[in-house]
Amino acid sequence: MDVALWVIQVLLALVFVMAGVMKLTQPKEKIAAQMPWANDFSQNNIRLIGLVEVLGAIGLILPSLTRILPVLTPLAALGLVVTMVGAILTHLRRKETPMIVVNVVLLVLAAVVVYGRFVAVPL
Repeated sequence: MDVALWVIQVLLALVFVMAGVMKLTQPKEKIAAQMPWANDFSQNNIRLIGLVEVLGAIGLILPSLTRILPVLTPLAALGLVVTMVGAILTHLRRKETPMIVVNVVLLVLAAVVVYGRFVAVPL
């Protein structure tokens, strides 16, 4: 179970760091061309979402890897669950139902990490 959790943590971290860095570095217009939901948010809000994603990605790996405050790993995963709930609500409001599938998958994987690191295989 520990190996499976590590695989999930690394995959989630890669996805969220890539998405977050894009939101932190690209102008709103370029992001909105790929992701229409960005039109509903200011540049600062998009950057904040990107920052949350990057910090969540770091939190999935670094505390577990260093064994310094490993309780931060499931808390980071919980933060990403909340982020995905927000994404799902945004897509529902915009009637972008195909996009919800990706968010649900990421939410479930992050929830597995929350459960796994709090209950099944705590560090």
